Amino acid sequence: MPNDQDELFASVDALLEQAATQDALPEPAERKRLREAGGLSQDQVAKALSVRRETITSWELGRTEPRPPKRAAYIRLLEGLAERFPDQGSQGSPPSSATPEVGQGPAATPPPSVPAAASPSAPSAASGPAPVSVPAPARTARTAPSSSSSPTPRRPPAKKAAANKRATAPTTPPPAADPRFAHGPLAVLDGDGSAYCVDGLVLDCPATTFPALVEWTLSEAKLGAPRLHRHGKDADPLVVITAEAAERLGLPRELEDRRGLRLPEDHPVVRHLLRAKWRLTRRGFGPWPRIYRPAQGGERQCVQFAILPWGALDARSWGNSDQLPPAELARVLGSYATRVITPRGSTAVCGLELMTALRPPTRAVRDEATGSWVSGPNPGALTEPVDPAPPEAPGEHPVVASRYPRHHERTPDQALDEEAYDWFRPLTDEECAQGYSHGVGIDVNMAFAAAANRLNVGTGPATHVSSPVFDAKLPGSWLVDLSHLDLDPRLPSPFTPKGTRPTGPAWYATSTVAYAVELGAPVQPIEAYVRYEHGAYLDAWYTRLRDAYMATMADLGVTAGMPDDEFLVAMARHKDLDPGQAAVLSAIKSSVKGGIGKLRERAQGIGYTYGERWPALERPTWSPHIRAELIGKARTNMHRKMRKLASAGVFPVAVLSDCAVYLSHGAGPLDFLPRTDEGKPLPGGFRLGVSPGMVKHEGTQDFLWVASMIEDERINPARHIKGSDAAVGGE
Repeated sequence: MPNDQDELFASVDALLEQAATQDALPEPAERKRLREAGGLSQDQVAKALSVRRETITSWELGRTEPRPPKRAAYIRLLEGLAERFPDQGSQGSPPSSATPEVGQGPAATPPPSVPAAASPSAPSAASGPAPVSVPAPARTARTAPSSSSSPTPRRPPAKKAAANKRATAPTTPPPAADPRFAHGPLAVLDGDGSAYCVDGLVLDCPATTFPALVEWTLSEAKLGAPRLHRHGKDADPLVVITAEAAERLGLPRELEDRRGLRLPEDHPVVRHLLRAKWRLTRRGFGPWPRIYRPAQGGERQCVQFAILPWGALDARSWGNSDQLPPAELARVLGSYATRVITPRGSTAVCGLELMTALRPPTRAVRDEATGSWVSGPNPGALTEPVDPAPPEAPGEHPVVASRYPRHHERTPDQALDEEAYDWFRPLTDEECAQGYSHGVGIDVNMAFAAAANRLNVGTGPATHVSSPVFDAKLPGSWLVDLSHLDLDPRLPSPFTPKGTRPTGPAWYATSTVAYAVELGAPVQPIEAYVRYEHGAYLDAWYTRLRDAYMATMADLGVTAGMPDDEFLVAMARHKDLDPGQAAVLSAIKSSVKGGIGKLRERAQGIGYTYGERWPALERPTWSPHIRAELIGKARTNMHRKMRKLASAGVFPVAVLSDCAVYLSHGAGPLDFLPRTDEGKPLPGGFRLGVSPGMVKHEGTQDFLWVASMIEDERINPARHIKGSDAAVGGE
């Protein structure tokens, strides 16, 4: 009889408990290792032992010890698991990850007690070294459901099959399966309860309220993504809410609060969530709400939502993706999540979050006094907020407001002005007499991402130095007079965004001053703010975005190594080949520029008072000096290539950011880009190709149009060479 058997087992367990000593249990970290090695969740163990899940967490952290009669049963379980899964490493060490950072071996992972998985209001740190890495199972982010409670996957219903047929074929091979996230990083919820995941999978979601939807997502949906960096944390699941699903869940079709972009606190949905003990982050219930409970025992309970009818997907970055069928939208967002990061907000937010994800600010370190694992700074990362040097700060920053009156216009010797090019020049008489027929624009692929590659940036506070000797290995800001450097007036100056020659001492980032040295200028800094803590902080960020960009371009029919004529043909039609992947490409580009912009995020809101701190300053990633260093390098990279073409007698007439306009006798780049006697591209100049740093055809206009824009309209022709406003289009 079942009851008799239970009683007999209970009696045996009691006898075993009497024979057990306090040393019979393995170390806490080994207890967790054995459970995870057996593929068991804490809920499953808790149910078998008739205890709460939190009790299992405490046992695995070593906070409490099991008592009779549970102790013997727990020992019995662990002994059985130990026979099947013997320990391959030293007992008591924190579990290791098979996803080491680039250039490093495996390292220790903090036990759940380490405060690395804090409240979701802090920036996410789920990250990784490169998209080709195979992530290993990491710290359990939430309870893994048993197979009996998992939703049954199905295919789209017949009425939607035609609209969603493209989503059944994944764009990229799926990563190694993690049972906790078996259904991918996200789902798009439709009005009939269908949750469309990546790879054409559809789940049945019974939830009709937000608390129920959160519970279903965390307990049954198996959504999320494993951390990509061993010191980070897993990506929270993303549920995208369509207009029909929003109506089903009780949300309005649009937000009445157009300024704050959030539901009022007395809205029934918000009140229902709060009654269920769920919380919202400081940004409230807006287009990208995050719903969570405070982490307990290192386990996160957090779900990210995107509300489509409220404009969660900005058309400037995602095109018309919000109008796609749910399955197709899941394919598009899943591709971005797999290649870049699971979306958590705008592409600018994602670009910044990716930096933190790839370089988490903290890691587990052993406390020598107690022997326990605690949270400590992660070398090479931005670990804490640091105030900028006075010339690096925007005008409303407290360090500037304390020095100058509110409406004071800072001069070049008071403020660092490292911005992208916006320059054009009058046409010469010789150019007007050459019989040019066109103006052709070429655009540098991923110019700012390419500038981040191997860029040495500061990761600590600035130190003020008077009359320093310039050191190109020290990132920082330098007050230098470069006005004496004489350059060809047909080229923009590499030292100012407007391309005009400096008139006296001015502040420059290290990369700009280093280029002046390269040009042969004598450099004698007057003063400087240098950072002795530095490194290639953005390397992993660049690598991941580069790989995402190249993989997406390959999906659109453009690959590395194509002959120039084939490349130009492929580029002319690539956006029409697959509109969904074209949206992913746009989002990747926006993530680069938006993420860089977030490094110097200004104060926002009508309630801001001049001279006060604003929330962005409390982020370790609020680093205007990194932005300045990167933009300075991108601008000087551009000038170096233009100078190389100038050595062959080819000069630009306009430059806007990463687009340069040249006069040509033909309608394409091949008609003016110089080549060697062997017919190869001029070494060191602009070269056609898909890789970051290479160029593509931006647009062509006739010569008279270019001349009119310059001479009559006084407008930079590079802005409209594509036929539209390049700045508005995100170029």
